[in-house]
Amino acid sequence: VTENRSDPEDLHLYATPREQRFRRFASLEFEGQLYMTPYDFIQAVTSDEPKRAKKWRSLSRQELNHILMETPPVWKGSSKLFRNLNEKGVISYTEYLFLLCILTKPHAGFRIAFNMFDTDGNEMVDKKEFLVLQEIFRKKNEKREKKGDEEKRAMLRLQLYGYHTSTNSVLKAEGEDLVPRSYWDTLRRSTSQALFSDLAERADDISSSLSDTTLLVHFFGKKGKAELNFEDFYRFMDNLQTEVLEIEFLSYSNGMNTISEEDFAHILLRYTNVENTSSYLENMRCRIPEEKGITFDEFRSFFQFLNNLEDFAIAMQMYNFASRSIGQDEFKRAVYVATGVKLSPHLVNTVFKIFDVDRDDQLSYKEFIGIMKDRLNRGFRVRIPI
Repeated sequence: VTENRSDPEDLHLYATPREQRFRRFASLEFEGQLYMTPYDFIQAVTSDEPKRAKKWRSLSRQELNHILMETPPVWKGSSKLFRNLNEKGVISYTEYLFLLCILTKPHAGFRIAFNMFDTDGNEMVDKKEFLVLQEIFRKKNEKREKKGDEEKRAMLRLQLYGYHTSTNSVLKAEGEDLVPRSYWDTLRRSTSQALFSDLAERADDISSSLSDTTLLVHFFGKKGKAELNFEDFYRFMDNLQTEVLEIEFLSYSNGMNTISEEDFAHILLRYTNVENTSSYLENMRCRIPEEKGITFDEFRSFFQFLNNLEDFAIAMQMYNFASRSIGQDEFKRAVYVATGVKLSPHLVNTVFKIFDVDRDDQLSYKEFIGIMKDRLNRGFRVRIPI
């Protein structure tokens, strides 16, 4: 059974950009709630448009149970988990936001993320603690949602969360100070509030009203009684980052061990606000006439650096280069001091050749940081046509 996404209610008009992107790439529906498959999620973070027909397929309870029964335990995870699961998995909207957060965070932040979920401090996370995520993301989303017909907004919430939500919130109101600016900030600041609120108690109610998902079964077992330790949590996050980077790299490498410097530039400039990308590409072609290629290790190290972009920006400010250009040696040193990542000379030279538009072998700090922040956020800030 399929349902056309252009439903009569046109709920897309009442959705935020994040909600719109999820609805565009999601392919499954169960009891009124939309889900992505692992394949859908990979497409959503590596492609501009869905590659399938714009339909939602309705799952029966039997089909959902069969999918969940085939979900591997967390200790069997790998950097091919999502590709191996392919269509045999279901990912909810709040889990989609959580997975996007993982893709943009440094490895050093994984321990912080784990501790945020570990509300009782026993070095393990159980299913109830993890479900607090549902409420935190949901409450954050209520602040951002578009104004309009409340009935249609309620229908949209039902599609995204699987249940009708109340308007009461234990989190700070939008007009108060320290309003979180991102979902990661929301987790960091709001999980401590959850310890002293009704969120943890509500997790039981949420759990009973929602269906299990691939992620919940992967983390907590088919009966939901298993607990997640930090080593398995770290491995899952690291594997997800690696898997998405491998998919992007392989889409350009054509089976080779390297991608061209031009392809690397194309990947860097995706999801950014750069309007005239051709000038950057032309600049690089003129200055790197002979291809040497970028290896996957170099590719991965650069994106590990991007996930530490905030620390790099602080280091550059301490170097007092915030308002002027920097050279390659200064750039390499700042990256290593701030992130512990060593970028190869060829990779740094390629980055400079892409972004050094005036060709003085100096990089405009402010422009580089701005463009890379756009790239780091992938589908979060991309403009989605309706």
